[in-house]
Amino acid sequence: MSVSARLAELGIELPAVAAPLAAYVPAVRTGNLVYTAGQLPIRDGELLQTGKVGGGVSPEQARDLARVCALNALAAVHSLVGIDSVTRVVKVVGFVASAPGFNGQPGIVNGASELLGEVFGEAGAHARSAVGVSELPKDAPVEVELIVEIS
Repeated sequence: MSVSARLAELGIELPAVAAPLAAYVPAVRTGNLVYTAGQLPIRDGELLQTGKVGGGVSPEQARDLARVCALNALAAVHSLVGIDSVTRVVKVVGFVASAPGFNGQPGIVNGASELLGEVFGEAGAHARSAVGVSELPKDAPVEVELIVEIS
């Protein structure tokens, strides 16, 4: 089954590519890899939530926001090479704007990882980093970037 068919089966529509916030492009291909820029939880041009996880943003909200970030990263891949050319997810890097004392970053980034597993199945299993940071652009709670292999 193609990736686009799997997305349709799951009822997931890829969003429009989020406009870059500075001097970069949403995704770059080198050889058979596509690297995405860090994607924020933006929908229809609006940041969905601001704040720190473990402060004003609950872990449950942040997991959902990480999922949105992953969808935005897939949209960036799709705009460059087409989503059906993805053969596997190689790496996920998730940044979590964390309130002092919050150390549940891996659980937050699971929102992105689990989405990729739903969409790509075994080809969605990936290496990953989940990093706690003090600030993210626009006061976003999460940011996710991907590296995918393409055919």
